[in-house]
Amino acid sequence: MKAILVSIIIGFNYFIGFYYGFVQVIYTLMLTIALVVILRHLNRIRYAPFRDLEKRSEMPPVSIIIPARNESEVIIRSIESSLTMNYPGLEVIVVNDGSTDGMLDMLISHYSLQRIDPLYRDLIKTRPVRGFYCTSKIPNLLIVDKENGGKADAINCAINVCRSPYVCVQDADSVLEKDALIRLATPLVQSEVPVIACGGVVRVLNGTKQEGNVVTSIELPRRSTLACFQIVEYLRSFLFGRVGLDAMNCNLVISGAFSFFQKAALLNIGGFATDNVAEDMELIVRMHRHYRLKKIPYRIRFISDPICWTEVPETFRMLGRQRRRWHLGMIQTVWKHKSLIFNPRYGQIGLFAMPYTVFVEMISPLLEFLGYIVIPLSYFFGLINADYFLLFLALAIAYGVFLSTMGIFLEEITFRRYPKWSDLFKLLLYGVLENIGYRQLNSFWRFQAFFQFLFGRIKWEHVKKKGDSPSQMRVSTVHSES
Repeated sequence: MKAILVSIIIGFNYFIGFYYGFVQVIYTLMLTIALVVILRHLNRIRYAPFRDLEKRSEMPPVSIIIPARNESEVIIRSIESSLTMNYPGLEVIVVNDGSTDGMLDMLISHYSLQRIDPLYRDLIKTRPVRGFYCTSKIPNLLIVDKENGGKADAINCAINVCRSPYVCVQDADSVLEKDALIRLATPLVQSEVPVIACGGVVRVLNGTKQEGNVVTSIELPRRSTLACFQIVEYLRSFLFGRVGLDAMNCNLVISGAFSFFQKAALLNIGGFATDNVAEDMELIVRMHRHYRLKKIPYRIRFISDPICWTEVPETFRMLGRQRRRWHLGMIQTVWKHKSLIFNPRYGQIGLFAMPYTVFVEMISPLLEFLGYIVIPLSYFFGLINADYFLLFLALAIAYGVFLSTMGIFLEEITFRRYPKWSDLFKLLLYGVLENIGYRQLNSFWRFQAFFQFLFGRIKWEHVKKKGDSPSQMRVSTVHSES
């Protein structure tokens, strides 16, 4: 019996090593693709007439949707950012999803809002609406007050109300650069194949300095190492993870903090799912499924230069909640749409995107966390030799450092949002340090998500962030903001 157990442990050790090697090959391939795609994209947009596009009639009207619950500290800042976007035909809809912190009263007072009774079609069923508010001072601003139903329900409510053929969903604690929307919408008028969804880069707002309606200085957070680690993560995720998948038309995730949709496409699939804690990923997978089954030409794009700024958690407790929820939502989505996995009927979505999500993104934290426990213990008890143990460390840590460094390198040679050499050096340092402790903690949080799913503990864990005071209410951006 002991011999069988030892054989199983040794076999698991070698399986982990093989798995790590396989994952690194996939990541290297995506990194190479991303580098080529980003450089080509930057070369194209260098001469792109974005300013002329702002005045051209073919730019479609867009409704910015901001779902908000208990966001009184940041909501005005977010609204002002959206209202000052460089985009023609813009409508801003804020959905108060049953807030209990006085957010609605604050908005009514700040904007001198008046209650109205508009006509609209309840195309997607949502929790009851309690009232609509607007002001003659800002005719393109609409506040919707409804019973609490969650973020997805709030977005669906705004989809019912909005008048534009396209919608941009923005988190209440996020702000957009002034030209982010025009850049994100440009593929709509340039693509021969209909673009039904599009996402852009999300960067970390923590640490930036703001003056009036502009981010005047982009620096690393001085008092939060945790936020700095997340900056490296976001660079790595957005600058080569999603760019690489987009090149293969395999994106299954568009960040819920900043996403752009064709309204008709949202209505075709019934809007956002209210039973998934990561509604943004589930929506994109459902879009792929619907349009491929119907054999309707479409594209879901990721554009690497539009920028949305978002606050990130600065405490381990809140970050743990966020990461558990993200991974739990991924597991929910994969389970709900498991029939797509290795199904040739869905093309590269079934044959690559879904298997990649399952075997690289979803399962890797589970195997990684177990590997951190089993392999060192196996070495300690003499079940594996020093060479294999060092190989594991190289794959688990050294290659992680390499990927982080390459993400920072892509940032430096392309957008260079952090112009100070001191910040670049610190980013490189954080790119090394995040692989020793922080990455393992992330694996643990995502490991916990498996047990939440298995035992049915599926709930939205609210993430409380630092926020800014209402006096810092108008954050937009200069063209060099993260």
